[in-house]
Amino acid sequence: MSTVRRFAVALAVVSGLALTACGPTEDDAAGGAGGTTASPTKPATPTASPDKGSAGGEDGSSSSPGTDPETDPDYDVFPCSTYDVKFTANLAEPTSSSYLLKITNKSSKACRVLGHPIVTFGDLDGQATERGKAPGIEEAFKLAPGESAYAGLMGGTNDGTGKTVDSIAMTMNTESDLEQTPLKASTPGLYVSPDKNSVTPWVGNAEDALSL
Repeated sequence: MSTVRRFAVALAVVSGLALTACGPTEDDAAGGAGGTTASPTKPATPTASPDKGSAGGEDGSSSSPGTDPETDPDYDVFPCSTYDVKFTANLAEPTSSSYLLKITNKSSKACRVLGHPIVTFGDLDGQATERGKAPGIEEAFKLAPGESAYAGLMGGTNDGTGKTVDSIAMTMNTESDLEQTPLKASTPGLYVSPDKNSVTPWVGNAEDALSL
């Protein structure tokens, strides 16, 4: 082979090696399309934990403010019993044996007046029948210390079927099993008809008590 031909062959081999050395590596190929290298992903910013105070409680649960019973002016106003009041009975109408019953709060706290008074007649069996509708426990009025409430008691006209008594006894409706000491009042000549006697609910003034 001539010297010129050998030189040409050697030049071709060297050129091929040079092209191979400049080709893309496996790492370049894995870099992605276009041959650019991907920048590293920026770590996400951690989310701040919620403020416990804004959730209402340490466990994160929301809570609505409860009602403090001591802020309710009626939370400790209990029904009036005979231990809370003084009791009197005064003749209002002789022909019908009507009496005005009066209680006065003698305690240092208000109490709630419920329903009708429970009235018994001397040594007679039974109690006065209820006349008129009493307000419910939620609507019952409060009796402040020194204030009074009234009820109207009617024995009935003397028709010869009843009996005369000289005293009555009264206990309060407490809507409970509280034992009370009956309060007595003198009622000279009170005639009690067996089917016409009656008593009104407690009200705030004497006029209403006698007109119901």
